[in-house]
Amino acid sequence: MVLGVFYVLLAVGMSIVPTSHNRSIVAVLVVFSFVGGSGLVLLVGGYRLSRTEIHPRFHTAILWRSLAGIGVMLAILGLYHVQPDTGLTNPTRSIPILTGFSAVAGFAVGLSDGRAKTRAHALEQKNRQLERVQEQLEASNERLEQFAYAASHDLQEPLRMVSSYLQLIDGRYGDDLDDDGEEFLAYAIDGADRMKEMIDGLLEYSRIDTQGEPFAPVDLDEVLAAVRKDLELKIEETDAAIEADALPRVHGDERQLRQLFQNLVSNAIQYSASAPRVEITTERDGDEWVVSVHDDGIGIDSAEQERIFEVFQRLHGPDERPGTGLGLALCRRIVERHGGEIWVESEPHEGSTFSFTLPVEHDRHGPRPLDDRGTVANP
Repeated sequence: MVLGVFYVLLAVGMSIVPTSHNRSIVAVLVVFSFVGGSGLVLLVGGYRLSRTEIHPRFHTAILWRSLAGIGVMLAILGLYHVQPDTGLTNPTRSIPILTGFSAVAGFAVGLSDGRAKTRAHALEQKNRQLERVQEQLEASNERLEQFAYAASHDLQEPLRMVSSYLQLIDGRYGDDLDDDGEEFLAYAIDGADRMKEMIDGLLEYSRIDTQGEPFAPVDLDEVLAAVRKDLELKIEETDAAIEADALPRVHGDERQLRQLFQNLVSNAIQYSASAPRVEITTERDGDEWVVSVHDDGIGIDSAEQERIFEVFQRLHGPDERPGTGLGLALCRRIVERHGGEIWVESEPHEGSTFSFTLPVEHDRHGPRPLDDRGTVANP
């Protein structure tokens, strides 16, 4: 603002004090407009500067840009003036005009630079805030994992004692109990067994990040073959059919990926009608594989599709469908550890498709070739 006031006063002074005996009114107006206009631009710009998004710490730099513009112009005019047979016709008029324009140009450059630095400063501040939030979240998650592990581990021993004494009561006094007593004892034993399953699942959930194996190349065909063998009895009992594309190679934890496939395939069989049909497909999407597990089961209402991935969230009671409510929560935790996402597309009575993404494994042989549909070609 000070620089602007200076040029406005200079323009007024040059209009009042004659600098040439033959000066016309037009020349006076031109000089006043050029010098005073530059001053007004600097004055208004400086006044509005505090109302812009430019951080106050960069305001001084804008002033120095304007002064630098004046300095550069004075240097140019000085060099021009000292050349032989050259010189300014009317330095008293030319110098204020040219330096005023230079000051405005420097001010404009300073504004642009100030805005850029302000955005960079704001971005740096946001990054620092995000880093602090991330550190707090990581610390909170670590404490929660430690708590879940400690709580579930410490519950194992008293629960084991309860189960043991219930079995002793059943073995020693079971014949002496009436129908109600046998029913109550059966409920107690069943509750203890389900509690053990939940504690084991919670322990497994808390160890996904802390006790996972280092990532390495994993052939999903081999993973699925192992899952088929693990679920062999269940597949035979339900007469289930599992069809799959040639699955790709990914970068991950083989043990956890095996658990991921086992949970999804087991759910697909469990929540399907007689003779379940499970289809597994893959599709390449940039540096990720999208793997989908489709079943022809009872489906899931849209309002419940996000909740099913939460811990201990069940859509059916234990008497209707077995399970602890941790299977899909484990799946999401495993996929997230691999940097992917998991979701479900489903309609009631129309089956469900669980899809998740996994990173492509870039090895020396390169990824497996794709067919026309974008899926992995058969080897």
